Amino acid sequence: MESYDIQREPVIVSFEETSAFTEVYGFVGSQGKVFLEGQRIIPKSKPSDTVLVFMHPATTLNLMPLPAAMARAGRHVLCCGSRFAKNDAPLIMEKVAADLGAYVSYARNQLGYGKVVLCGWSGGGSLATFYQSQAEHPTITQTPAGDPYDLTAVNLPPADALMFVAAHIGRAHTLSEWIDPSVLDELDPDRRNPELDLYSGAVSTPYTAEFINKFRAAQSARIRSITDRVLERLSDLERRGTAEMERAFITHRTMADPRFLDPSLEPNGRKANWCYMGNPETANSGPVGLARFSMLRAWLSQWSPDHTNADALKAIPATSVPLLVVENEADDAVPPSHPQKVFEAAGAKDKQYVKIDGATHYYRDQPEHEAQAVSILDTWMKDRNL
Repeated sequence: MESYDIQREPVIVSFEETSAFTEVYGFVGSQGKVFLEGQRIIPKSKPSDTVLVFMHPATTLNLMPLPAAMARAGRHVLCCGSRFAKNDAPLIMEKVAADLGAYVSYARNQLGYGKVVLCGWSGGGSLATFYQSQAEHPTITQTPAGDPYDLTAVNLPPADALMFVAAHIGRAHTLSEWIDPSVLDELDPDRRNPELDLYSGAVSTPYTAEFINKFRAAQSARIRSITDRVLERLSDLERRGTAEMERAFITHRTMADPRFLDPSLEPNGRKANWCYMGNPETANSGPVGLARFSMLRAWLSQWSPDHTNADALKAIPATSVPLLVVENEADDAVPPSHPQKVFEAAGAKDKQYVKIDGATHYYRDQPEHEAQAVSILDTWMKDRNL
C-alpha cells in the first residue's frame, strides 16, 4: 500500500445552543453557542470525495495511531472532539450526538466531502451507532434525566457507512461489567466484602461459574444502588426549588472485570492479570477508572444501563448503511462478545465481520497488526466506492 506524507489542519465548528446552566468548563452553551475543536488529517497531494470521521465521547483521537495511519494510506480523516473532550464528568451522550452531527454537516457543507464514513473505534463505536440510528430514525426528545433535548429537531445528517472497530457496546454496559462489587460503602472504599474482591487473594482463578454469577449479580446491584441515589438526589434538588441543579460525586473502584484476571472467560489472545490501562488492580482505584468522577445527569446518560440511550445493541438494528465490524483478537479492553453481539443485532443488508488475530486494543508495538487493520478498512471502503 502506498504511503503518503500527511498534514494536520485545525477544525473549529460552532453552533447555537443555550444550556440551562454551565455544564463543562469554558464557553460552551452558557454563551449561546457551542464551540468544538477537531483536526483534519489528510495525505498531501491526494484529493478525496470521502472523509473518515472518528469521534470518541470523552477524548480526542487525533493523536491515536489508527487515524494517522489511515491518512498515510491515502484516506482523508476528520477527528472530532466533543464539547466534553477530556472531561467526561458532566458528559451527556445526547449532546455528544448533536456535536457529531455538527461535524458531519461541516464535512459535507464546508469541507465539500460527498461521502462520510463513521469509524467507531473503541468507545466511539457505541457513539457512532447511536448517532447513525438517530440520524436515520430520530426519536429522542429529552435526556435520561428528563431535561428537554430534542434530537428530532437537530440536524443529524446520516453517514454513508459505519465501521465498528475494536469497540464495546456502550459505556454503561462496560461499567456494569467492570465495576467492583466488593465495595460496601460508597463513601469508604476500604470497606469491602473480601469474598467479592478480586484483588484480596480470597478468590483464585479460574473462577467458578457460581462465583461469576454471584459477582455479576452484585455488580448489577451496585450500579442500580448508585442510580437510585442519583434519581433521589435529582428529585430532591428539584423539590427544593433553588438555583442548585447539579451535584458531583465519586465512584470508587470501577475496574474489576473477572476477565482481566482469568483469560479462560471469553478466551481470546489477551494476557492474564492485565487490561488496556495496565495493572487492573492499580487501575481499579486510579484517577482515570471508568465513571470515577460524575455529575448526576451524566451518570444517567452515560453510565446507567437502565437509562442510557447510547447502547449499540439497541441502536444498531435501526441503521441501514453498510457495516464493517472488526474484532481485535487479543483485545485487552473489549471482550469478543461485544462486537459479535453488535454484528448479530445489525439490520443492515450489507454487513461484514473481520477478526485480526493477535491484535491488541491499541496495536501497541504491533505495526503489522495496525497495517492489517488499515488494509481491511481501506479495502472495505474501496469495495463500496467510498
